[in-house]
Amino acid sequence: MTLQGASDAVAVIGWREWVELPALGVSRLKAKIDTGARTSALHAFAVERLGGGQLRFSIHPHQRDDEATVHGEGELIDERLVRSSNGIVELRPVIRTLLVLGSQRFEAEFTLCNRALLGFRMLLGREALRGRFVVDPDCSYRCGGRRSRFARTRTQGLA
Repeated sequence: MTLQGASDAVAVIGWREWVELPALGVSRLKAKIDTGARTSALHAFAVERLGGGQLRFSIHPHQRDDEATVHGEGELIDERLVRSSNGIVELRPVIRTLLVLGSQRFEAEFTLCNRALLGFRMLLGREALRGRFVVDPDCSYRCGGRRSRFARTRTQGLA
């Protein structure tokens, strides 16, 4: 299946994908692809400011698992007011780090926020997607990983 308007220069991804953040020591993180969000968001807690514009923070990279913890550091590149999906505006720190999605490796900006009560530990927004990916909302994990039960059932039903 090809999406209308998709060129050879961009990869087709599903509405959720597995990503890697190698500079932060995160080898596997499930991300929701969110074209409604301009900036990407990463679940982080215990955020502390260090000298020289650096931040130290902790990440629970797996949904429904508050035991596994990765500690990361990054440069504070900005602070932005972000309106969340529930309408609350908050000032969030922003870092830039290497992101791996499928065969593509690139730097992306992430606001750090507590997403512990949300379904995904990362949202991948429009700025990170622009010019690199086209989203097929009918698919999950097009770049590898576990396929959703819905996708398997639907595919089996079409055969």
